[in-house]
Amino acid sequence: MAQCILYKPSAKSGPRYYRVEIAMNLFEEVSVLREWGIAGGQGRSMINLFGNLREASTAADDFRNRALTRGYHRS
Repeated sequence: MAQCILYKPSAKSGPRYYRVEIAMNLFEEVSVLREWGIAGGQGRSMINLFGNLREASTAADDFRNRALTRGYHRS
């Protein structure tokens, strides 16, 4: 459905990324998928499930805003 990709330059370990995506799953729930890590490396991910799109959108906005306050930028 929708996704946001953020980047953070890092001289020590290489550039970092943070991705937030909102998607419907097979069980009529809305998922917020988050992925983060060092570009070119193996990242980590987490999926949160929500009952409706409004709750998922609010959560995705909160995750994105937290990443922006930690120094990530839009490309």
